[in-house]
Amino acid sequence: MNILFLCTGNSCRSIIAEALLKSMAPAGVTAQSAGSKPAGFVHPRALTVLKEAGIATEGLSSKSWDNLPEKPDVVITLCSDAAGEACPLYFGQVVRSHWGMPDPAKAQGDDATINTAFTETLTLLHRRISALVKQLEAESGMDVTKLQTILDDIAIM
Repeated sequence: MNILFLCTGNSCRSIIAEALLKSMAPAGVTAQSAGSKPAGFVHPRALTVLKEAGIATEGLSSKSWDNLPEKPDVVITLCSDAAGEACPLYFGQVVRSHWGMPDPAKAQGDDATINTAFTETLTLLHRRISALVKQLEAESGMDVTKLQTILDDIAIM
């Protein structure tokens, strides 16, 4: 199963999610990330928060959904509806879920406040991805309907 984390810029949230899932993925599960309008760089604070958590950052890059190396089976969007952010729509036959969350790159304030936004993003994504991995390990051959339910339940964590 190939899981794509998708947001607009592919510089923070989707990058963090990709790195987390790669570090925890059970056998047969792969992760990638992309953006509909990629920033072209990975936000330095995203890399810092991952490194501080002991998560590998090698090979992470901001990339377009037009250049995916593999077709995804699952697409999880991470844009923030609450902030009025335009969420990219992935076309194709895939399981879709929306795990909306604020963009830490838009956090304002002093360094401590901005660092906290990135740490909170990592923490929330870690909680959600851990829950997903636990379910995937418990039931490796689940059907699409069950997977959709699991993904949507995780979205409200």
